[in-house]
Amino acid sequence: MVTQNLPQKGFFRLPQIIGTKGNPPLIPVSRTTWLNGVKSGKYPKPVKLGARTNGWRVSDIYALIDEMGAI
Repeated sequence: MVTQNLPQKGFFRLPQIIGTKGNPPLIPVSRTTWLNGVKSGKYPKPVKLGARTNGWRVSDIYALIDEMGAI
């Protein structure tokens, strides 16, 4: 599923996952749906990158996308 312009390792920020006006989403859900899914355990938990910065491991997001494709 990994394409050339997406990172192989590191972290995604929320706008990269759910998309913005200029970026297509990796997982097409709203911010609220994503955060509720994180809270319920449906989506991976973020990693604290700074005082006000969270990120999600690239490997966790790719695994989620693969899992969603298998359903």
